[in-house]
Amino acid sequence: MSDAAVRLLRLLGLLTSGRGLPGPGLAAELGVSERTLRRDMGRLRSLGYAIAAAPGAGGGYRLGSGPSLPPLPLDRSETMAVAVTLGAPAQTGVAGSEAAGPTSAAKLDWLLPAHLRRQVATLRATTLSLDRTHPTVPAERLVVLAECCHVREKVQFGYRAGDGTSGRRRVEPYRLVATEQSWYLVAHDLDRVAWRTFRVDRMFDLERTGHTFIPRNLPDPGRLVAQAVTVAPYRYRVVVEVAASAQMVSTLVPAGASMVEPAGARARLTFGANRLDWTAAFLIDLGLPFVVQEPPELREHLLELGRRLVATNGEG
Repeated sequence: MSDAAVRLLRLLGLLTSGRGLPGPGLAAELGVSERTLRRDMGRLRSLGYAIAAAPGAGGGYRLGSGPSLPPLPLDRSETMAVAVTLGAPAQTGVAGSEAAGPTSAAKLDWLLPAHLRRQVATLRATTLSLDRTHPTVPAERLVVLAECCHVREKVQFGYRAGDGTSGRRRVEPYRLVATEQSWYLVAHDLDRVAWRTFRVDRMFDLERTGHTFIPRNLPDPGRLVAQAVTVAPYRYRVVVEVAASAQMVSTLVPAGASMVEPAGARARLTFGANRLDWTAAFLIDLGLPFVVQEPPELREHLLELGRRLVATNGEG
């Protein structure tokens, strides 16, 4: 379904809380600018939703009450996409989403046309999610980080590194990136004067500083996180070229296991590994010709493996 439709659904779910919600907080929650939020409010009003806006510290946007609220104008595929999303909250990695998912679904159900509401109920009754034990983060932490990314406000926090050490970090936050397993903040570390990625579940004592910053030239945040996930934690950095297109290789390699990039007519794989024997087996199992660019230890391992195979299985 379209990003705009998903955003309107989330916006309606937030407005049904019954309390006034400030514009900056709503925009940060939705990951949009306040200008986009005002346009979305206008779209909802044009569809018949009574939305009041009050200025001041105690004000904010509020959804009007009454029995005449129109049904949410979604087609069947959009409705089913929303139902599946709300039915699998454990995959979001946000603490409390297991409880928030059913309540959000209940709030949105009464906005759906009757025939689609019945289909959604059938889908939920016949669907289950396997429990996933990925790290979770408080939703409030994500909201604060998202807002600071948007308004360019410096933050500081305690951070537990992968080796168990802890320390304070002062950063300029730029983007939040969600992977299948964790949330990451892409930020410029002010003490190390370098771009870094931080797992949000490893943060503690997050503080807004009140100081803004001038944006730097931002590298590709997705690539930074991909490098942090697939390369940085491992002993060896592996780079190989595969005799196939990047599109084809991407269907064979999980996104969380390797970075796949075009290299002319070939594909370049970049990933990390602790064991050369596992790496050799992984590459051979692709079933495609490949050339190792690094590390040299992997080339030697493959050559030795080939010699042993020829010696034991060659023509005698």
